[in-house]
Amino acid sequence: MTGKEEKTEQLLLEQRKVKALEKIANSMDALTIWFEEINKDEWSDRLQFYLHEWHKGEIGKRVDWDPKEENLILGKKEKNDKK
Repeated sequence: MTGKEEKTEQLLLEQRKVKALEKIANSMDALTIWFEEINKDEWSDRLQFYLHEWHKGEIGKRVDWDPKEENLILGKKEKNDKK
């Protein structure tokens, strides 16, 4: 490739990058508007439920939380059972 062809190729690549970023920005703008327009009161309980379910699943995978003792035990569960 000659220098002129490389410059043209770089310019085309930059234009494609700009167009792609503009499309992403437009999508984000549309999502932002949609989030602002939804009826949050109607979705509040439902979102709370699904976030709680997700949280239980994620926390159960990584951390064992004992609400009675308010301890975070990483890794294996510690058993306080004395035999």
